[in-house]
Amino acid sequence: MAKICLVRINLTGADTCDGLAAIASHPLIDGVFDLGPRGQIEAKTFLSGSAVGAIIERAGADYFLLCLPDGEVDPGPRMLDRMLQVAHDTGAGIVYSDFREIREDQATDHPLIDYQPGSIRDTFDFGSIILVSRLAALAATEKHGHVPADLRWGGWYDLRLKISIDHDILRVPEPLYTRSIADPRATGERIFDYVDPSKRDFQIEMEDIATAHLKRVGAWLAPAFSRLPSSSESFPVTASIVIPVRNRVKTIADAVKSALCQIADFSFNVIVVDNHSTDGTMELLNELASDNVRLKHVIPARTDLGIGGCWNEAIYSVECGRYAVQLDSDDIYSSDTVLRRVIEEFERGGYAMVIGSYTIVDFDLNEVPPGLIDHREWTRDNGRNNALRINGLGAPRAFDVAVLRGIGLPNVSYGEDYAVALRLSREYEIGRIYESLYYARRWSGNSDSALPLTTANRYDAYKDRLRTIEIMARQRFNSEEDGS
Repeated sequence: MAKICLVRINLTGADTCDGLAAIASHPLIDGVFDLGPRGQIEAKTFLSGSAVGAIIERAGADYFLLCLPDGEVDPGPRMLDRMLQVAHDTGAGIVYSDFREIREDQATDHPLIDYQPGSIRDTFDFGSIILVSRLAALAATEKHGHVPADLRWGGWYDLRLKISIDHDILRVPEPLYTRSIADPRATGERIFDYVDPSKRDFQIEMEDIATAHLKRVGAWLAPAFSRLPSSSESFPVTASIVIPVRNRVKTIADAVKSALCQIADFSFNVIVVDNHSTDGTMELLNELASDNVRLKHVIPARTDLGIGGCWNEAIYSVECGRYAVQLDSDDIYSSDTVLRRVIEEFERGGYAMVIGSYTIVDFDLNEVPPGLIDHREWTRDNGRNNALRINGLGAPRAFDVAVLRGIGLPNVSYGEDYAVALRLSREYEIGRIYESLYYARRWSGNSDSALPLTTANRYDAYKDRLRTIEIMARQRFNSEEDGS
């Protein structure tokens, strides 16, 4: 019978909880290591390269079990048996499972999502209990390089990416343990953690690890970009501001007026794709359109469109301009020169896409943390590779419509912009504007302010799938470039 070495991560020096004590006494456990400032494995963070290297070296059993310090754990009666059974039966390198979570004295199921090749973001959630095959870890580090000891935070990230190349990472879709809630913040509060300026050194380290992984799997792209294809298409105006909307009667007028007030020395219009609103938005738009010929109020014939489908209604319409610039229905531009600034960037750089920066504000336009989101982690040399690690690229987003029409947007209401940005960046250069052009409102009506777990999981799984598709596409792209 295979044995497991338990790695208890205790960075605070607090007493071990009853759950970890129960795991340590299980017959399958053969050795226990405490990792922390005063543990057998000394570490300030279990994520460091030196700590992870020490675990691999000193865990003499067939597997080691990582118990992460993100909530007290109460193992189910057959947690270890089930995880070990799955690992043994499949030969997986890593096994993790769903769990139940205690919130306000109530236990609710907390399903996770399946790991896939595109799950390369450092924020992937494995829960609190992770079973790792020591043989898989040894094989991965022997083949792909040892975990660098100088990594301050990315030791586990580096190891699991290396393991994933040749071994499966499997989720057991069963709640095998219960834990106290780890991060009580709503999704709308967590989504900007990765752009916190105070975490810049952390982000650089994560980018370096992800970039090395993409090189190992043949999906890394050098900073060489294709020229934009020539186009014989004619366009009625230079630019169109595109606003998809459904039931935003409180904010749509502000958005439309922000778009119409743009000052430019070229022609432009505003295309509002009204996805069959029922709250008065449609009537309000009819009124606004009657007073301004530049406002195009489009109501799709279909009733099954997401935001991406609404975008397609705009970009394939005869009224769309050469450039399409995004504005969400509850946001506004920061000045009347935004459109001109974006088009100038297109003409200066010959880009397929331009992305600006935005400021987070409340409903009344007062700045709220984290404030400016400028994505300065983007670099010309490595931005399109790092884009596979992070969950977003910024706003406002703008496109060369002649190029975008050859691709289109997926008919979904989350990640449609990310999908097309990944696809465009595979071939073409993306321009960046780092000053704030846009006020993004955070209020209770936002679709991402506080997502239910099932929705958050579906969104995360979808973006991981987009990354999986793009990694495969870039591997093929590189193979064709190499002539192999």
